[in-house]
Amino acid sequence: LRGSGTPFSLSFSGSGFLSLYQVGVVQSLLELAPELLKSACKVYGSSAGSLIAAAVVCGISLDDLKEFFFAMATEVRKTILGPLSPKCSLLANIKTVLQQILPEDSHQLASGRLHISLTRVMDGQNVMASEFSSKEELIQALLCSCFLPIYCGFIPPSYRGVRYVDGGFTGLQPVSSLEEAVITVSPFTGELDICPRDCPAIFFCFQIFNGSIQISIENLCRISYALFPPSTMVLNDIFSQGYQDTALFLYRN
Repeated sequence: LRGSGTPFSLSFSGSGFLSLYQVGVVQSLLELAPELLKSACKVYGSSAGSLIAAAVVCGISLDDLKEFFFAMATEVRKTILGPLSPKCSLLANIKTVLQQILPEDSHQLASGRLHISLTRVMDGQNVMASEFSSKEELIQALLCSCFLPIYCGFIPPSYRGVRYVDGGFTGLQPVSSLEEAVITVSPFTGELDICPRDCPAIFFCFQIFNGSIQISIENLCRISYALFPPSTMVLNDIFSQGYQDTALFLYRN
């Protein structure tokens, strides 16, 4: 990777509350290989992974992002129904925090470099949003990518007058071309560049929502954690694993 001169991109999968794993990945890249983050020509993100991609492109403080995910997880755990509780408004919380932490020129920083995976409600097709005329329009695209029906509410948000839902339905691990050199990042074990490594001998990978996931007990547990967040201690461990897996990836490459 280092000094290869080959253009490459970064892709952050849908991840729910396991996006803290991806925050750990970015933290590790910032400290151990900052040139990789700076030289990535495109940064893709799907669902909660789009928030991480936006943080990379727009220079959002990782401490602020980490604090937000911890606070949101704590809020969700307060009720028996978790995110399904009427008292819990995930999308409104995400919007409020994005308005606070995104810089005013975020749409200019993001246009052409940040690619957000969306699923169009009208026909179920994947759309990649990469041009933003204002900070508000960028926020709307991120909200659309994060909108999991029922889990986040019943009325999908819109981007440029069209309604979209979670980008993970049609592009769990988003890329625009199979020929493109992409470093894929996911909190789920699969045929990916940076991800947790479970026992490879017993289970196999399958393709779902244009992403690769290994069938394993560990991944089933991760899917549960992505939707219904575990304790702060476990989330801290997930963040640390992201950091360590990235350090191992850099060492091997």
